[in-house]
Order: sequence, then C-alpha cells, then structure tokens
Amino acid sequence: MERAHSLLLNEEACSQLGEHQRAEFVFEWLRFLKKLLPAADRADVKKNQKCLVEQLTGILIGSPGPPTRWLLAHCLALLYRVGDSLTSSHTVDRCNDIIRSKDDSPSYLPTRLAAIACLGALYEQLGRLLVNTFKETLANLLKAIKSAESQGRYEIMLSVEKILRGLGVSAMPCHRDIYKATRACLTDRSMAVRCAAAKCLLELQREAVFLWTSELENVATLCFRAFESSNYDVRVAISKLLGTLLGTAVEPKQPTAHRQGSRSSSLEEVMDLLTGGFLRGGAGFLRASGDKLKGTSSVSKDIRIGITQSCVVFVSCLGGVWLEANFSALLVLLMELVSQTRATQTPADAVCCRRCISFILRATLGSLLGEKAQIAAAKEICLAIGKQKRAVDAAMCDGNVETRVTTTDVAASQHVLVCALLELGSLVQGLASTAASLLTDTSIALLDTVISVLLHPSVSARLAAAWCLRCVAVALPSQGAVLLDRCAERLNALKSCPEAVAGYSSAIAALLGAVQHCPLGIPHTKGNVVMGLAEDLLRSATQNSRISIQRTQAGWLLLSSLNTLGPAVVEHHLPRMLVLWRCAFPPSIRDLDMELRRGDHFTWQVTLEGRAGALCAMKSLVIHCRDLLTDDVIGRLLTPLACAVALLTKVPTLIKSYGNLIKNTSVVFRLRVYEILALLPPKTYEESFGIVLKQLVTDITGPENVVCSELTLLPPLCHSDDLALLGPALQDMDQHYIEEQLQGSSVGGGTLEYDTFAICVKCQDVPAPLPPPAALTTAAIQLFGVIFPHIIVPLRTQILEQFTESLKQLKGVRQQTVQTHVTAALCSVLKHLGSSRVGLGPEEVRKPALGLLVGALESSNPLLRCMAAEGLSRLVQVVNDPAFTVSMTLVSFDKLKTARDAVTRTGHALALGSLYRYVGGISSPQHLSACVGILFTLSQDSTSPEVQRWALHSLSMVIDHAGPLYHGHVEASFTLVLRLLLSIPPTHVEVHQSLGRCLNALVTTLGPDLQGEGQSVSALRTSCLVGCAVMQDSPDCLVEAQAISCLQQLHMFAPRHVNLASLVPSLCVNLCSSYLSLRRAVVACLRQLAQKEALEVSEHAVALVKELPRRDNTHLDVTIKEVGLEGALFSLLDRESDPRLCQDIQETLVHMMSSIATGKLAHWLKLCKDVLSASAESTAPVETNQEEEGERDDDASVFHATSESSGPFTNLRWSTRVFAVECVCRIIALCESHGHPAHFDMALAQEHRLHESTDFLVLHLAALIRMAFMAATDHSDKLRLSGLQTLLVIIRKFAAIPEPEFPGHVILEQYQANVGAALRPAFTADAPPDVTAKACQVCSAWIASGVVSDLRDLRRVHQLLASSLVKVQAGKEVPSQLYNEGTSTMETLAVLKAWAEVYIVAVQSSSRPRESPIPGPGPGRQGEQAASPLLEEDCGGAGGPGLLTLVQTDLATLSRLWLAALQDYVLLTLPQDYSAQLPATGGTFYTAETAEQARPHYCSSWAPILHATALWLNSTGFIMVDDGPANLSRPVTPTSMGQSTSLASVKSPEDISSDRLHLILGISVEFLCSPHSHDQMENISSCLQALQALLEVSWPRSKVGNDQVLSVELLSVLHRLIVTREAPGVQLAVLELVRQVVCAAQEHVKEKRHSAEVDDGAAEKETVPEFGEGRDTGGLVPGRSLVFGALELCLCVLVRKLPQLSPKLAGSPSGGQGGSSLSLSDSDCRQVAAALAILSDLPSICSPDGSVSILPTLMYLLMGVLRELVQQPCGGGAGGGEALGLVVPAALQALRAVLSSPMSRSEKSRGAWAHLLRCALNTLLDFWDSDKPNPVVDEVSLLTALTIFLLTASPEVTTAQPLQTRCIDKFKASLESKDPVVLSRSYQLLMSVFQSKTGVAVPFIQGLGSCVVGHLQGVERRRPQSSKELQAIQDGVRALEALVFAADEMYRPQLMAILLPILISFLLDENALSSAPAPARNLHESALQDLMRIGPQHSSVFKALMASSPHMKARLEAAVKGNQESVNAKATQLQVPSKTSPSIQLKTNFL
Repeated sequence: MERAHSLLLNEEACSQLGEHQRAEFVFEWLRFLKKLLPAADRADVKKNQKCLVEQLTGILIGSPGPPTRWLLAHCLALLYRVGDSLTSSHTVDRCNDIIRSKDDSPSYLPTRLAAIACLGALYEQLGRLLVNTFKETLANLLKAIKSAESQGRYEIMLSVEKILRGLGVSAMPCHRDIYKATRACLTDRSMAVRCAAAKCLLELQREAVFLWTSELENVATLCFRAFESSNYDVRVAISKLLGTLLGTAVEPKQPTAHRQGSRSSSLEEVMDLLTGGFLRGGAGFLRASGDKLKGTSSVSKDIRIGITQSCVVFVSCLGGVWLEANFSALLVLLMELVSQTRATQTPADAVCCRRCISFILRATLGSLLGEKAQIAAAKEICLAIGKQKRAVDAAMCDGNVETRVTTTDVAASQHVLVCALLELGSLVQGLASTAASLLTDTSIALLDTVISVLLHPSVSARLAAAWCLRCVAVALPSQGAVLLDRCAERLNALKSCPEAVAGYSSAIAALLGAVQHCPLGIPHTKGNVVMGLAEDLLRSATQNSRISIQRTQAGWLLLSSLNTLGPAVVEHHLPRMLVLWRCAFPPSIRDLDMELRRGDHFTWQVTLEGRAGALCAMKSLVIHCRDLLTDDVIGRLLTPLACAVALLTKVPTLIKSYGNLIKNTSVVFRLRVYEILALLPPKTYEESFGIVLKQLVTDITGPENVVCSELTLLPPLCHSDDLALLGPALQDMDQHYIEEQLQGSSVGGGTLEYDTFAICVKCQDVPAPLPPPAALTTAAIQLFGVIFPHIIVPLRTQILEQFTESLKQLKGVRQQTVQTHVTAALCSVLKHLGSSRVGLGPEEVRKPALGLLVGALESSNPLLRCMAAEGLSRLVQVVNDPAFTVSMTLVSFDKLKTARDAVTRTGHALALGSLYRYVGGISSPQHLSACVGILFTLSQDSTSPEVQRWALHSLSMVIDHAGPLYHGHVEASFTLVLRLLLSIPPTHVEVHQSLGRCLNALVTTLGPDLQGEGQSVSALRTSCLVGCAVMQDSPDCLVEAQAISCLQQLHMFAPRHVNLASLVPSLCVNLCSSYLSLRRAVVACLRQLAQKEALEVSEHAVALVKELPRRDNTHLDVTIKEVGLEGALFSLLDRESDPRLCQDIQETLVHMMSSIATGKLAHWLKLCKDVLSASAESTAPVETNQEEEGERDDDASVFHATSESSGPFTNLRWSTRVFAVECVCRIIALCESHGHPAHFDMALAQEHRLHESTDFLVLHLAALIRMAFMAATDHSDKLRLSGLQTLLVIIRKFAAIPEPEFPGHVILEQYQANVGAALRPAFTADAPPDVTAKACQVCSAWIASGVVSDLRDLRRVHQLLASSLVKVQAGKEVPSQLYNEGTSTMETLAVLKAWAEVYIVAVQSSSRPRESPIPGPGPGRQGEQAASPLLEEDCGGAGGPGLLTLVQTDLATLSRLWLAALQDYVLLTLPQDYSAQLPATGGTFYTAETAEQARPHYCSSWAPILHATALWLNSTGFIMVDDGPANLSRPVTPTSMGQSTSLASVKSPEDISSDRLHLILGISVEFLCSPHSHDQMENISSCLQALQALLEVSWPRSKVGNDQVLSVELLSVLHRLIVTREAPGVQLAVLELVRQVVCAAQEHVKEKRHSAEVDDGAAEKETVPEFGEGRDTGGLVPGRSLVFGALELCLCVLVRKLPQLSPKLAGSPSGGQGGSSLSLSDSDCRQVAAALAILSDLPSICSPDGSVSILPTLMYLLMGVLRELVQQPCGGGAGGGEALGLVVPAALQALRAVLSSPMSRSEKSRGAWAHLLRCALNTLLDFWDSDKPNPVVDEVSLLTALTIFLLTASPEVTTAQPLQTRCIDKFKASLESKDPVVLSRSYQLLMSVFQSKTGVAVPFIQGLGSCVVGHLQGVERRRPQSSKELQAIQDGVRALEALVFAADEMYRPQLMAILLPILISFLLDENALSSAPAPARNLHESALQDLMRIGPQHSSVFKALMASSPHMKARLEAAVKGNQESVNAKATQLQVPSKTSPSIQLKTNFL
C-alpha cells in the first residue's frame, strides 16, 4: 500500500494486483491524492496535470464503486482548482457524454454514476468558472433522472445539490426546472432518493425565493406526502427542509425577498399549514373531505410525527430570542391544534397527538431557552391553564342547558390541559430551585391554578395536574410537605365529590412519589396523615355508592404511594395495612364461593377495583420495603393472595352474569395478580400453580388476548446487539419520545390514565403505562417465565405441546399474534432458566420448545426472528450438551443450503451467530470454518441486501465470540469487508452498518497485535484504516458513528497509527449532528483521546476552525474559535439531555483538565468563570441588599458587579454551572497533587513570574473567590452547595499563605467581606438545611483558619453561627416542619460540629503562646496566625484570648448540647439487641422514627464534638458550674430524654461527672476498637486528643488510676492502635496517652502509700504495706496488669523502630547490620523517647517485689537503646547526629529516673536491685569494646550514662570491684582523648563526680586528680587554638576547683598551691597578648577572673605563693595592669562616668 502514496498512480504496481486488491489500491491512492493536492506545489501539479487527468478518467470509466467514485470526483475537481482549470470543460463534456450514452447494461451503471458524481464535484469546486455549460449539464441530468433507476436518481439529486452550492445565485434560470424534478423525487419509493431530494431542495431554497413564498403551500403538501410510509432518516431530512422553509418564510434571511415584492408569512399562516397537514395529512382538500363524509379519515402517524419534527426545526431555525418573543402566540396555536377533535378521534390518536405537542414544547423550550426565558414561558403556560380551566368551570356551572358544555368540549380541554401541565412540570423540574420565583408570583398563582385542575371532570387532566405538582415538589423540596397538607385538607373537606376524591388522592400519591427524588424528605408525621386518610376512604367507600369506586381506588392508591417512602416509614403502619388487606378479601375460599351468589354488577365492579388496588399496594410494599418481608408478613399476605388466585377462576362466570361492564375491571384485576406473584418467591404459592398456569396459558393463547405492543414486550427478551438489525427505531435518538409511537401495533403509546398507580413510581419523566389488556399480556409472559422452572417435567411438556397445538389451529394475523406471545413466553422461561442455572428437562420437553423457536425463526416479523435466535442460544445454554449444540448448528446449515426465501435465510443466519453468544467457540474449529464459510457466502448475496445485512451481523457476533480461534479467518474477513464496503450501493445503508460492526469486531479480535511491525500486520492495519475511511465518507450518520468507534478501538490498540490531525476535525464537525448515536460516538472517542493526548486534541480542534473560514459558521465553530474545544464541550453539555452523553462529556472535560489544566491554568479558570457567569440574570442584587454599611471595601466591590453575559456563553443551565464549579475544585486539587509548590506560595509565585512566563494558582485567588462567591449566592440550591464547597476548599488550601507585601498578614485577609457575604444567604430562614449545614462547615473553617486578625471582623461570621445556634435551641418547637426530621438532625449537628471545631481551635491557640512565647516561622505558622492576632486583642481582662472569649459566652449552652449529641450518638451506635431499651421518643436531636436517617449525620459529626466536650470538661476541671438541673439533655427540650430527667436531677455532681467521663471514654474506646478504614484518621486523632484533655485533669486521672481494669483495657486498645496505624501523629498521641495513664496509676499508688504512712505513724515506716503491682510475690498477670500492658506497648514501639533490640530480629535484613538511628526520622526519635519515658515511670507503680520483676526488662531495653545510639558505624551522617540529639538525652533521663527509684532503696528489694544494677553497669562498660567494624563510640553519652550510675545508684552498686576500677579507667581514657568536645564533657562529668558522696568521689579523686593536673599543666606549652579547646581547659579548671573544694580543710591549701600556679600559667605578657589568637586571649581573661575570685578566699596561700615566686608575681601584676588600662580605654570611648569595676577592686585588695 505504501506504493500507492505518490502524486501519479503507480500503474505498474496496480497492474500486478487482482481485481479486488486493485480497487483497494486505487482507493488508497485517491485518499493520498486528496490530502496531497492542497499541500502540493502548484507548478508541480500543473506539470503532471494532463497525466493525472488521464489516470483519473481511466478510473472513471473503469466502473468504480460508490466510495471510490465520490473520492475520484473530489480529486478531479480539486486538481482543476489547484492546477489549470481551463481544460475542465473537456471533462464536463466527457461526463455529459457518458450520461447520455444509451448503454443500459448493469456493468456500465457504475461508470455513469461516477460521471454524475464528477459533474457535481466539478461544479461545487469550480463554481462560476463553468457557468457557461451549466444549463446543458442540468438539462442532461434532469432528463436522465426520468429513466434512471433508484441509484441513478439518488446520485443525480446529490449532484444537483452540489451544482447549486457551487453556482449560488447564478443557477437562478434553472431553479424552476430543478424544483419540478425534485418534487417527483421527494415522494420516490426509495427512501435514500427522498433524503437526497430533501437535501437538494434545502440547498435550492437558499436562492429560490419562490419556495418559501408562492410555492410554500405546495411544498408543504409535498413534504406531508413524503412523510407517508417514510423511515426515520427521511423524516429527519424532510422535517429539516420543511422547518427551514417555514422559518425562512416567517423571517426571510435574504434582502432579495423584499425587492421582489413578496411578503413574509405570519406565524399563524405557517402554523395553519402545519395544522392542516396534521389533521388532513398529505391528501388534497377534496379527498380529505370525502373521507370525512365517509367517516374513514385518519392521518397516518408518520405524517404527524414528521410534522412534529418539522415544527421543532422551524422554531429552532428562528432561535431562542424569537421563541421568547413569540411564545404566547405559538402556545395558543399549539393548544388549538391539540383541542381539534379530528386530531384525537381514538384514544390511541389522542395519546399520539398529545405526545407530538408535548415533544414540540419540550424540544423547543427545554433546549432553546435560558432559565429566565423558561420562567417566562412557564408563566405563559400557567395563564393558559388557568384560562382553559375557567372556561370549563364556567360551562359546567352554566344553568342554561343549551349552552352547557358537551363531553367533546371537556375532552378537548383535557388534551390541552394535559400538554400544558406536563410541560409546566418539565420546565419547573428542569429549573429546580431556580423556579422558586414562579411560586411566589401572585399574578399567575401557579399552585392554585394547578390544584384547581385536580377537580377537572377528566381523569387524564387530573393526573397531569398531579404529576405537575410532583414536579414542583421534586424541584423545590420545601413545597412537598406544604402541598401534601393542602391536598390532604382539601380531600377531607370534599370527601363526597368523586372528582375531588380522585384528583386529590392522585396528587397526594404523586407528591409521595416525589419524595424518592428528594434527599431532604418530608416529615415523618405525614405518613400518619396519609395512612389515616387511606383508612378513612376505604372504610367509608361503601357508605355512598355514587363515589364507592373513587374512594376505593383513592384509598389503595394512597397506600401504594405510602409504601414508596420505604421501610423506615412503612414499618410503623404495616400492622394496620395487613388488617386492611385481610378485610379486602374473604377470609377463606369457602366464603369466596358464598360471595359469588350475592351482589350485582356494580358491587362486583367495586369489589374487583378494590381487590386490584389492594394487590397493587402489596406490589408496592414488595418493591419498596423488601426488608419488612419477614416470613410472618409473607404468610399473612398469602391468605388474601390465595383468595385472589381463586377468584381468577370465577371471573369468566362473573363476565357471563354481568356482561362487559366488569370485563375491563377483571383485566386490571388479573394484571395485578400476575404482577404481585411475579415478585414473590414461587415456592410460597406452590399450591396455586395449577390455577395460575391454566389462566396464564389462556391469556397467552386465548381468543380474547389483544395484540401486545411489541416494543415493550419483545426487546427485553432480545439481545441488545441484535436490536441494531431493526433499524434506528429501536436505537436511542433525540426523537424517541414520538418515534416510538410508530412501532408496534394499534395499541398506541402508553399514558398515565391507563394506570393511575404509576404516578408514584420512581422516574424523572412522566410514566407511560400501557393499556391494561396489553400490560396483561406482558405481565402474563413475565410470570410464566418465573413459574415454569418450578413445575414438574410432564406438566412442562404438556404446556409446550398445548402451545404448539394452539398455533396449528390458527391462521393469519391471529396466528402471528399468538406466535409472538408464545415465543416470548418461552424465551422468558429460557432467560430465567439461564440465569438460575437450571435445566429445561429431557428430550420430550426440548422437542416442542425447539419446534416453537424454529417456527418463530422463520416468521416474517424481524423482531420475532431476533427473539427466536436469542431463545435458541439460550436453549443451547440451558441444555448444555455439546451434541445438542452441534445438532442445532447442523439444522441451520441444512436450512441455509436449501432455503431460497430471504426470511428463512436471515433467521437461520442470525441463529448461527447467536449460538456463539452463550456457548463460546463451538469447541471445534471445523464447525467454525463451516459457519464462517456459509456466512461469507450469504453476505455476498447482492440480490438481497436484507440477507447480506443479517449474515454480516451474525458474522460480527461470531468474530466477537470465537476469540483467538478466529485468527485464521481474519485476513479473509478483512478482504470481504473491504470488498463489500467498496462495492455496495450507498442506498443500502443497513448493510454498511453491519459491515461496520464486522470491522469493529475484527479490530477487537486482533487487539494489541495491531501494533506489530510485520508485513501481514501492516497490511491488516491498512485495510482497517481504508475501511474506516470508506465509512467516514458515508452519507449515513450511523455508519459514520461505526467508523468513529472503529478508529477509537484502533487508537486504543495502536495509537501511533491513528492520525489525530484528520480524526479530531472529523469528530468536531459532528459534535452538533442531529443524530444522537453519532454524537455519542464522537464524544466517547474524544473521551478516550483526551485521556492520553488532550493537548493535541485541543490544538487540532482549534486548527480546524481556523482552516475553514468558508463554512457556514455554526454556533459550535464560533465557540471553538473563542474558547477552544473544551468551551464547545461545555456548550454541548448545556444543550444535551441524554444522561449517557452528558456523563461522557463531563469525563472528557475532566480528562482534558487533568492533562493540561496546570499548563493552561488561566485559560481553564477563565472558561469556568465564563460558564459560571453565563446565567440569564445577575446574582448581584441578592447580596447588595444584604451588604451592611461600612462592610464593603475596594476588593469586595468587584464581586458585586453584574455578571457579564457578553462572554461566549449565554443562558447556561444551573447543572452546567454546577459542573463548572466542580471543575474549579478539581483544578485546585490538580495543582496540589501534580503541581509546583509556587501554586500555594505567593512570594515564590511572584518570583518565578519575573523569570519565566509560568502561571500559578495563587495568582488567580481573586478569580477563585469570585467564582465561589457567585455560585454560593445563586438562586440554585445545588449551585450554592457547590459554591460553598469550593469556598471551603479555598479556605483550607490558602489560609496559611502569607501576603509578601504586608508581613504578618495572609493573602485571604483581603477577601473577608466576600466570604461573609457569600455565607450570609445560607443562614436566612428559608435556606434549605443542607445549604445551612455546608455553610456552617465553611464558617468553622474560616474562623479556625486564623485568617482574620480583627475580632470585630470575625464577629460577622461568628454572628451567623450564633444565629444558627439559637435555631438549634428552638429545636423541636419549630411549628411548621418542611423536611424530614433527619434534616433538622443534620443541620443541628452541623452547627454543633462547627462550634466544636471553633472551640477546639480557640483552646489550642490560647494554650500555644504559653508553651512557646516566641512563635517561630516554622511549619506551625498557620496555628500561630490563628493565635497571635487574637491574643493581642484584649477582650475583657481575665477572659483570656480573643477567640476563646467569643465562644465563652455560649459555652454553657454549647456544652449541654454537645453532651446531648454525644448521648444520642451512643444510643444510635448500640447493637440491635438493645433496641428495646432505647427511649421510645428518640433522642435529643432525632426522633425514633428517623433514627436510620439520623445515624450517618451523627457518624460524620461526633468526633469534633467529643474533642470539644473533653476540652470543656478540662477547662472546668469537672467542677459543676451550672445552676440549672444537671441533666445531659437540651435545656429547652423536655421531650429529649423524658425518663431520665427526673433521675438526673437527683444525681450528685460526682455521679454526673462520672457519667460524663464514662460517656467520653466509652465512645472513644468503642471507636478505637472498631476496625475502621484509614479515612477515619481525623476521628482517631480527635478521640486521642479528647482522652488526653481528660487525663490532664486530676479528677478523671484519679478515676482512671483507681480502676485498674479500665486502665488495662485502655492500654490494650492503644496497643492495637499502635500496631494498626502507621501515622506518626497517631503513634505519638498514643504514647502521650499511655504516659498519662501511667501517671494516673503513679498518683494513685503514691496516694495510697501516703495515707498508709499517715495511718501507721512515722515510727513504723519500715513496715509500709506493699502497694503497687506485684504485691509481695512480684508476679504480673498479662491482661490484668497495667505495668505488663505498658511494657508490651513500649517494647512494640522500640522493637519496630530499633529491630536490633530483639535477638530474633538482630540478624535479619530488617534488623540490618548498620546503625539503626541513621534511618530514624524525627517522629521515630520522638516515639522512642516517649516510650523510654514511660518505661522509666513503671517501677514507681510496682511494689518492691514487682519492681524487681520488671527491672531486668527495663534495664535490657534501656541499655539496648543506648547501645544502638552510641555505637554508630563510620560515616554516621547528619541524620544520625540529629537522632542522637533527640533520643540520647531521653535515654539518659530514663536511666536516671530508674536508678533514682525509691524501690532501689526499699528494704525488701534493695539487694536484688543492687545486683541487677551492677549487671547493668557492667553491660554499660562493655559498650566501649564494640563488636561492630570501625565503631564510632559516642563516648560523651557513655560517660554521661556512667556518671548517672555513679551519682544516682547506691554506693553498693558503683563501689563494687572491679566495676569501680573499670569506671575510673574509662574516665582516664577519656582524659587522654584528642577530641576537645569529649575532653570538655569528661571534665564536666568528673566535676559532678568529685562533688558527689564521699564514698563514690574519693577513689575517683585519687585515681584521676593527677591526670587532670597534668593535663592543665601542659596548657602553657600548647595554648588553645579553638573555642572548643578553650572550653575543655575551662571545664578542666572547674573540675580541679571542685577537687580542691572536695578535699578536707587541712589538705586544701596544698591543693590550692597546685591550682593557682596553673591559673597563672595561663596568663600572657603584654606582647604575647596582642598577637595571641582569640581562644588564648579568652583563656587569659578567664584565668585572670578566676584568680581574682579565688585569691581573696585563700589569701594566705596566695600571698605565700607570690612571695616564693617573683616570676609569677610579675606575670600577674602585668596582667592586672593591662586589664586596668583596657577598661579605662573603653570607658573614655563610651564617655560614661567611669566606675571602678569590681574585678579591679579585688585585685587591688590582695596585692
């Protein structure tokens, strides 16, 4: 194929190929040429032009296929346009000659068609260059059309369209001729020709003014005729033509129209035309009136549906602005049309007509108008409804019999009202909460108007009004309860009016149905009201026979709708319902027989109505309240059900007795029985199988059964893939609502009045139940499928044979109907068997089943064939026997070989493919080959496109399901598909669609193999691309959609080989296609491309629009030009209503954003802002009115500007704007997860901005705040919620970012007015609870963030929270509840949680400065920001920090409410077993009925409340401060905990405190025990902090200390937490808590010891009772011992951080050989330190014996940690040093604590302690001799540990030999150290040893004194060179001084005589001093000061020394003198009155 890529055709390569390959080669060359010519050099093209023309002409006369001829025509025209156009007329002549040729042979046809196509393309590209020849050409074409076959007519129409496009106004002379020819084609028998003619006329009308002026009526009539027996494509094309013509007629686009003196038509004239067509069809006037006289007039549905679509196109052409201006006139005309009796002659016609009008209204109002215009339209509709209702009322009340309204008038008005009410409902539902203004507008009184229709005499009008009320309740949930009350009240008042009973009951049912769509629900009490009404209606039904039926129906309807509220509501009413059901049926079967003997037709009608209603209520219970269906309940339902089933057998007798009057009611009754039985487990009603089956068989095959609507019955039983065979009718489409009217039989569409009970089902669109007879058949077939698998085999055989027999006895249409039903029943059975994996039975059952299916497979009904094929495949699946499978395929093989008729061949071809669906490859390759061979043959049968289509569809299934087995056939399949694609005429669109499915399946089968580089793979890939190219050029949208999905597959497997530059533009062009399937395919493909190559996709889309300036600028192109592809997708999202498509668009946008948002940040944010501000009206007035004086500042004023709607978007819907706000949140998250740190750092962002043109989020903060503000103050509640969420995200992410220009401030500070203004509307009285709850969350985040430094500013937001707190206190006393009680729980808890979060921050920030007075600029900046500014504000003396004082005022109330909320939470989390003990009325903030709804709200709020409560208790120290009754419930809510109030008021403060303590402990421990996932980290932290806060107070500590079991339990929970939670914060908090628990135990033991000592008296101290763990045995019991638990926990922490501690782990890789502390992080070190601290406290809570038990463990761990810390291998690095700095002091501190434990001195344990401590000391001494390679022993730490031993342990430990000697040796060695740091520390430690007890100090003085002196004496020779060395010398002097003072008085002078010379030796003479380094000078000064300090104390020794050594004296005097001079010099310099310094005085004194 690569050889095809050249400017000239490679004829040599081409000639070597076979015929089919040659066609492919030529096509590929033409594709390449099409791309090459526009880009090629013009001179090069001209040079080769002659040769190229010859080659192209050669292809032209070589019979090219359709795709090739179109491409050829395009290339030829392009060649002349790019090259030399002079010779083009030769080609035109050549083509004309070919067309004139008399050769009619089929082989010449492709050449003629190619010539026609070439003419079209030449004129289109060259236009007026060929103007001289166009008349001749057109005459030639129009002459040829007369004798042409359908393909020729099709091609000529396309060609004429292109000629018109190319010539424009120049073609004027031939317009009439073209019009004349096209008229005939518009009603052609070929649908493709009709479509082409419509396109041709559409092009013609651009210039031919007469089409929409003088000829308009004729064209309209012509179009009506074209609609007759048309298909979907024709209706789309012709409706586009007619709609455009009518639109142009009303608003002419060309100025020429006025020049010619023609006038534009009015809207009324145009609508008259359409109305005429709607009522009379395409017939002329005379024929129509003749039909009318005969009474046979009925317009076909396809004409009506075509006219409907035309009307939509007409309005769309004129646009939204026109519609807004002319809507009232249009509405009047549409209502007139639907009120015409001719349009609604039969019920089916009426339904169809109403649907058409509804569709026009929905398609125009729903998609063309913005929200503001929709509100105006709703008002118009509302006024129209009022007008219509008043007219009916006036006529009904008129006393004059002459003028009284007739039934026809009522019927007419009902259709008008139904259409108007349903559209009003749709508008309100679409507007959602933005529709609030409609209800408050008194000029239209919307609710009154709609409610007034509930009394209309017609049932359909009443139901439409009820549905409209339901839509209001869904849109505005606050209206639900109000409307319910209103309807219930009216129903009570008008109980005796039949219309009122029916109308108001259906309204109540509809409103209850709406609750399923409203998360906020309705008050629980409304259920009681409805239950009461229903009971009342049912009980009073028999009192007044006039309204018995209405009351009965109404009662059961109310119960049905009540059941939709779900188990939480229904369980309270179930017992009463069961009684009602029992009363509705006779108690037993015997009573039923007695009933039959009484009554008349009316009583039986009422009885059957009542029982049908009762069964419907049961059905509703089973569907919505499955949880309540216990065995007992089902048992109680079965008695009435058994009677209902028994009554089925008696119905025929009743019909005989009372005639047809009760026939309809009996149908409904049977339907209800079937529906409820299908939902219950068949086992429960086994004994009734006989009766039910008999009745079912009668209903399926009986003579009376009606033709069921096939569209509802069959598709669910077919496979969804096969429905594609049945044309676009069963596909999804925009016009589905009306197009489905055409399918099926005479039943017509469904509508609400066929089944009133459908009004409460859960759905967005109005339900359309079928007429009862049709619904009965569907229900019977479904129930048959459920029961059949449960009956015995003989009965199965008997029933199937009965089916076969009944079919044989019937003929004609009747037989077809029964065959459809029987096959459907069998397929339903097989579907149930397949899903439950049950067999069908032996051969005798299979045979009749197989016979029935094969019979249906050969039926003339294609839908039935599809179902039979699916049934056969299910049968094979159920039988599950390979032999049976093979026999089935052979049956089809044989049939296909012999059968010649298309029906049989299509059925069996499909069966072959279907068999693969459930069996996989039929397990043998031979069968696969045979199957593929047969399907290949069938798919090439060009005589029957139908057979080709089904065979190819079947082949695609085989390819899909055969998997790898198919690889052998792939090449042949590709060849076949391509050959057919290149040769099948374009008029056979369905074959192309099947080819597309095959190509798709082939790509999927090859999968990733398509990436290969081999020649064969490359050839397959090229074939695939060629196939896609052919399909992309197809005129059919579904084929184009297939091509796109193929390319999408290909892109997934081989992305390198898909050219995005050509794919993306083709996708963008189709984004606005009128075909839903194509739009779906486009967006699905874009979604996939955007995942990987978002940037390229975006660029290609923009490039497309720049390249195509010539095209008609559609709105989409303009959008792409302005805001890129993503902007176009936002526009599309706003217009689309298909949920799947909207989901795909949103995902595409999210992928594009993820890939390029951070790079194109400003673009995306502007896009979101434009979308958000594109609402129809500004949101500014909302806040401007609410702005307080003085609150506005300059920054804020920008937010109050009106929304600029001049952007690229206008009037976007609220749902699109909600998505835009969600996108903003996503962008923030993206910047955080993938972005640069400068996104959240203003200083860094500004710095980067200077050097490079990058963009950062923080620079767009104003835009972010603005968007959040706009959303939060919108009219739409959903948008408000999104806006508040965005605000919350912004506050959390940006609160801590400092403002570089104003140090000490943060960037968010300037937006505080905007935040306040955004929050304020959420706290108004009418704000929904979910909005208020979200706003509370934002308030707490804002206050807690610490952004605001001024308390006055903070008070604004604080005031909002305070107002909500007042609302919470009012609580249940609020009189009018609008929502479910669960919502008030949600709101209350949101408020309490917000206050809790604020209080927590207030407490933490007020305590922080005390801990760290100088807040550093570290990571805790945010906290300091929160704390410091508020602390500066003095808010009332001792009241403490500012934020805390704000909360303090409400703290008394808050604390009570918090405790109440926690108590509720505890009750709700109790296990089910305790439900009986729960308070009957519920808790403080929830009611018993709504406990389930309340539970999730408590689960999301309890943790901060718990933490806050603990902090409050901490602050009060558990001292009761309140004077009121000390109970936990809300002060103003007596209902809260009724039974506990009296008890609580008697409780002592001690008991209350104890309850509170256990409440918090209980909640925390329960939560920490439960295995929650990691997303609960915040709650874990809250629990731990709450417990810490409690244990900081002495009273709870004493409680915990007293209760050993509690302490141990707490430790075990904490231990589990340490093991399961890795977060460092949690681990540290756990350890802190453990320390507090141990402290509590310590205090407890200390107190007991103290009291024992006091009791026993001081004299007997030796016999202190042994308190503490271990008692007198020393044993610690695991699980009961606190000490053991703490040891376990600490061991766990230490071993996880330092695995070398464990002998088992020491050698393991995790233990490693390297030093562990190198890998310790900062938090690890803190954890180790905390664990060591806990360990050191343990001996104090043991008895002496107990302490001996744990000491070895303690010392092992302490020594082990020390060993790991001090023995670092070489290259310890910085990490190690930092770790040592943290942990070593902690280890040494712990060691000191253990050694100084009183237990070491206790009488009982002293000896054991001494022994163990000696062992520990020995271990410590061994650490110097490390076994590690190149040890770097941290001598300083070891010496410190050693010193701690010497100073703290008892002398019997340290004086023991040889330990003492070894200690001295270690010190001696350290004094020899070359490291000044070690030396310095050694001296310091020695000093402390020298000063210790004599017994310890003396040996050290003796052993080390001489070393110290020697070292100091050597200093004179080697002066210090560094500050460290200086420090060492100074420390040596201190040590020596300590040694001197430790000596006895008598020896001191001798020692002083050693010290003083050493000090003098440090002095320098004058010369040396000036040149000496700084350390030496400093040593000189310090020595001088020491001499002046020590000299006077020992003056005698000093004087003697001076006298004996003149040298020393001279040295000293010089030093003193030098010092004196320097002091004087400094004094004069400073000019301060000089004072003699004390040091000088000293010196002068003793000299």
